[in-house]
Amino acid sequence: MTESTTARPPVAPHICASSHCDCGLTRRDMLRLGALATGGIAAPLLFANEARAQAFKGDDQPVKIGYLPITDATPLLVAHGRGLFEKQGLKTEAPRLFRSWAQIVEAFVSGQVNVIHLLTPATLWVRYGSRFPAKIVAWNHINGSALTVLPEVNSIAELGGKTVAVPFWYSVHNILLQDVLRKEGLSAVTRPREAAIGPKEVNLVVLAPAEMVSALASKAIAGFIVAEPFNAAAELAGVGKILRFSGDVWKDHACCVTFLAERDLAERPEWSQRVTNAIVQGQLWTRDNRLETASLLSSTGERRYTPHPARTLAKVLAATDYADYEAKGIVRNKGWHQRRIDFQPYPYASYTEQLVRSIKATKVEGDTGFLDRLDPTFVAQDLVDTRFVRKAIDSVGGPGVFGVPSDYTRRETLIA
Repeated sequence: MTESTTARPPVAPHICASSHCDCGLTRRDMLRLGALATGGIAAPLLFANEARAQAFKGDDQPVKIGYLPITDATPLLVAHGRGLFEKQGLKTEAPRLFRSWAQIVEAFVSGQVNVIHLLTPATLWVRYGSRFPAKIVAWNHINGSALTVLPEVNSIAELGGKTVAVPFWYSVHNILLQDVLRKEGLSAVTRPREAAIGPKEVNLVVLAPAEMVSALASKAIAGFIVAEPFNAAAELAGVGKILRFSGDVWKDHACCVTFLAERDLAERPEWSQRVTNAIVQGQLWTRDNRLETASLLSSTGERRYTPHPARTLAKVLAATDYADYEAKGIVRNKGWHQRRIDFQPYPYASYTEQLVRSIKATKVEGDTGFLDRLDPTFVAQDLVDTRFVRKAIDSVGGPGVFGVPSDYTRRETLIA
């Protein structure tokens, strides 16, 4: 997995629009997920997971992290790199890097990895679409994504008639992009590459995050919305510019969360608590050591967790130019006083409820019948287990350390 760091346009990657393409990463991934949902793969994988559970009855189960090389994975990687899991008395294996969300889900369900960060809407699909018993135990971060476009695109309205990439249908990126488009009178569509796109339509395609910068550089797409540091990479390479930050649309939202199997929560509560403790401690350390975090995660770091240069990661993690975006009007909600990415682990119930309502109003490819049956209040209670994160937060000084209200409640703010 490589990152574009120069303005020289590389060869355009193959872009798959889910149901219309007969090859490529997205098509294979959708087939994998479809098989999981219909039980074709779920049965043997669940059997394998059962065997794994029998093999690890105690708290000596090693922590096996699965991640994509994005800043959303920071707490998991910092906890590993800083030895925070070991300080909790846990064993660890080297984290496994995956290229796509479908691959990480498949590895998680099969038991190849047992601690993952996952797109928050994708957790809905895993638990209620594929019916694999797993729960959110913590947020990984807040904000940390952006809509990046070609230099000549100056407004959302100018995306009409063009193609924009999202990393996954079940993503906050897809939700926020479509919300912003609707507010501008534009409609999201999914058309074959050769099909005409109307002037008030924006064609959406799923593209692996690592391919987005090169796709933009070659003008195969007019923009993409994705987690950092790919937006920063496009800026530094001179091939794209930020049009909106996701956190400027949904205040302090969480793209990715820490996801654990329900069996581990039930049968290994002490193990689950220690895992959560390490992740919360990782977030706290990151807040106070942003440049060191960029170095730790970089391609030149000792462990080389990601293929990104420290300079690119520092532009996100230790950003000092957010005020410049405010001055240019890119950040519209100046009173929110945000960072490009920040870290706090508590998963607010209000956020989960709003997420369910929002995904129901979002165009998503594939069988979405299960979404119609979801009740926001029920999901907020059933999908999220806050027992472990509350204890972990208390152990580092309480909710105030992260700027979280003492009653663990808030009101969601979305302004497209």
